[in-house]
This record gives sequence, C-alpha cells and structure tokens, in this order.
Amino acid sequence: MDSLMETAAGDNYLKFLGTGGARYVVARQIRGSGGTFVSVDGRSVMLDPGPGALVRAARSRPVLDVTALDGIILTHAHIDHSNDVNILVDAMTHGGIRRRGFLCAPRECLEGEHAVVLRYLRRFLREIVVLEEQQDYEVNGLRFTTSVRHDHSAETYGVTLPVGSSGVSRGTSVSFVVDGRYFEGLAASYAGSDVLVVNVVRYVPHTDSRVRHLSAGDAARLIRAVRPGKAVLTHFGMTMIQAKPWKVAEGLSAETGVEVVAAADGMTLPIVPRSSA
Repeated sequence: MDSLMETAAGDNYLKFLGTGGARYVVARQIRGSGGTFVSVDGRSVMLDPGPGALVRAARSRPVLDVTALDGIILTHAHIDHSNDVNILVDAMTHGGIRRRGFLCAPRECLEGEHAVVLRYLRRFLREIVVLEEQQDYEVNGLRFTTSVRHDHSAETYGVTLPVGSSGVSRGTSVSFVVDGRYFEGLAASYAGSDVLVVNVVRYVPHTDSRVRHLSAGDAARLIRAVRPGKAVLTHFGMTMIQAKPWKVAEGLSAETGVEVVAAADGMTLPIVPRSSA
C-alpha cells in the first residue's frame, strides 16, 4: 500500500518496492523484495533490485518508468538484492537500442563464479563502475560514497548519497546500511548521515555465527552512534515480522531518542534537503 506521503515526495524521495529479507520471507513473498527506488537531484536509481522489482515498479502509483532509469546500484550479489538487475538493464537500455545508463556493483557481481550480470547486456550500458570500499563516486551526475566493506558472506558495501547539497549548504545525506554483521567501525562509515536506512533481518541475533545479519539490538547501537535525524528499518526476516516492525521502531525511538520508522511495501519517504527544511 502506498504511503500517504507520496504526494508530497517531490523530486527527492525513496520508494520501498519491497521490505522483505532472508530466504523464507522472500520465497513466500510475505513482504516484497523489489529493493528501493531512489530519486535524488534529478537522477533516478534502482538500489538492490531483488525479485519483483520490475513488477512492483509497474504496479506502483504513480508508475515508476524503469525505461527512464539513470542507473542501478548493487550492494552485493545475493539474489534478494540482484535478481532483477538483468531485466532492468534491458528495460533501461530499451533492449540495447539505446546505449545508456550505468551499473555500479562490487567486483564479485561482475566477475567469477558469483557474477550476476549477463555479459551480453553489459555492452548496452553507457558505464559500468566497480565499487570498492570507502570511495567517492560521481556517475552521470549522481554522487555517492561507499562504506567500509561489510562483514557478510558476499562482497558488500553500503552507500551514502548527498541530496540537495551546494556550495552554500551541505544538504541532506541518505545512507543505506545493508546486510552484514555488526562490528566495531561499521557506524563510523555512516557518520554524519541524516537519514539512515538499516537492513534489520533479525529481531535477535542468530545462534549460528555464520548468519551475518543485523538484529534490532545492532540497529540500536548504530542509531545511537550515528545519531541521524531519522532512521528507517527495512529488509525484514521472519523474526522481525513476528515482532511487528512498527512496534520495534517505536521501541528504538524511545530507546535512542531518534525518530525511527519501519518501512512498508510501497512506502514513499520524502527527502527534504537540510537547506530547505
């Protein structure tokens, strides 16, 4: 269901095409898994287009025209983050008729046994950028910074995008803290973020140390350390859904003193640059 905030979104906003994470939730589509549509400073980007991104975009109100995308960013190769990348590249480039658009992704998404982008589609793109940790990028007018490498089972980087910045004002920064286990130094990669979007797969940490995902407690640690103006929880596994994400968000707001909201499928979050707030 679309958020009531959508009509006020303006040019800078996030549209959550899916807020589900982990195999059980994605396989059964208990929550959608289409990733996040990002519109900032005249650029439109699909971040981590998982299963259903194309369909969710077409069914969005208003419709999100994926043929007009400027680019795609993958934070890692896992299927719940990359499943629809190929169909979106095809759509964005009009089946290769127009060589346009960009793809930014870790090397693992492009090379080796875990590569997820079909080779014949790559020549359709105007630019392919290999992401590395803690680097600044500007691709077709879109600026963003990668985080330190996350502690995850795939090569993974979060991203921070400045919105509405100029020589006069800093604007607003939006960060996506994607999958991975909490570790000392993670929060430092997102210092200064105004809007902190956090993938919270687990309500409590998994008993198996090989499962490397953030829990609600980890989200609290991040939020206390970063002190954003707003935090948004998303990418929920089954334990988070059972705990009712909106209730978890209410508890984290009370615990941290930061406004915390739980994303819902179809929700639109306006981004208001600091200079015009």
